[in-house]
Amino acid sequence: MGAIDVNNIFSLSADPAAFREACLQTFRFQYQENPVYREWCELTRTDPVAVKTLNTIPALPISFFKSREVMSTSFVPQTVFESSGTTQSLTSRHLVKEVGIYRQSFLQAFTQFYGDITDWCILGLLPSYLERQHSSLVMMVDELIRLSGHPASGFYLDEHDLLSKTLQQLEAQSQKTLLIGVTFGLLDFAAAYPQQLKHTVVMETGGMKGRRKELTRAEVHNLLMAGLGVGSIHSEYGMTELLSQAYSQGEGRFTCPPWMKVLVRDEEDPLAVQESGRGILQVIDLANMYSCSFIATEDVGKVYEDGSFEVWGRLDNSDIRGCSLLVV
Repeated sequence: MGAIDVNNIFSLSADPAAFREACLQTFRFQYQENPVYREWCELTRTDPVAVKTLNTIPALPISFFKSREVMSTSFVPQTVFESSGTTQSLTSRHLVKEVGIYRQSFLQAFTQFYGDITDWCILGLLPSYLERQHSSLVMMVDELIRLSGHPASGFYLDEHDLLSKTLQQLEAQSQKTLLIGVTFGLLDFAAAYPQQLKHTVVMETGGMKGRRKELTRAEVHNLLMAGLGVGSIHSEYGMTELLSQAYSQGEGRFTCPPWMKVLVRDEEDPLAVQESGRGILQVIDLANMYSCSFIATEDVGKVYEDGSFEVWGRLDNSDIRGCSLLVV
C-alpha cells in the first residue's frame, strides 16, 4: 500500500466522496507504515477492515509528537518543525520528509483564500517565532515574503516605528498588504501606533500565553479593529504537527482547503466523533502523508454543518486526557 499521490491530494475538489476515499487510502497506508499510529489503533481496538467512514478513522493524540517519532515509512527528514515550549515542558517535533509538500500546501491554500501572492506586500510581525530555529510559521511567512516579490515585504522583530512608516507608505500607494503577526505583537503595535488601514488585511496567528492577560477572541479582535481601523481581523489556524492551515476572514470562523477537514469528538469519549457539533477538534490533514493525517487536538470548539469551525480555547489537563487510553 503506497502513499496517495501528492498531486491527487492538492487537486481534491469539494467532492465529499473523493475526500473520503483519499482519507481511507491514507489511513490504510499509515496504519501499515507508521508504527506509532498502528500502536494507537491497536490500543483503541480498531479493526482496520471495519474503518469505512471519516468518523471511524482513529485520530492520534497530538501529544504523541512530544514523545515519539511520528513517521509513515522510514526516512531522513529534510527538516524538523518544533513547537515553542518552556524549559519545563516537552516540545512537539514534526519530522518532515519533503519540505516541498508543505510549501505546496501553504501556497495553494493562500492562493485559494487570498489570490495571487504577487499582488501582495507581506509584513511579518512574529517576534517570538523569529527567535526559534524550527518554526513552521516562520518558514511559511518567509516564503510568502519571498514569493510576493515586493521590496517592502519582510519581517519586523520589534521595529514598530519602521513598521508603522512602512504601512503608511503602502497605504498611500493603495498597495494590498497582509500584516500577519502573533496576537501579543499585534496588540502591542496597535496600542503604540494606532492608525486607519484601508488596504491592509490584519491576520493574527494566536500567541498570547504568558505574555499578557488572557483575552477572548472577541476582545482581541475589537482591540485590533479599533487600533488599526480595519473592519475585521483575519486569523490563521495551523500548528507544528500539521502541514496545512485553515483561514478565518472575519468573526473567527475558519474554513479549510479541500485536503483538510475538522471533525469534533466528545470530551468524555474520544471515540465518539461527528462531522459537526461542539467538543474537541480533530483535524484531518492529507498533506501529513508521511507523519499522521489524523490528529486529535487539544482545542475545544464548534464545527458547523458546512465544515467551517470556531476555536474556543484549550482543553484543561489535555496532556492527561489525550493519553488516557494508554493507561487503561
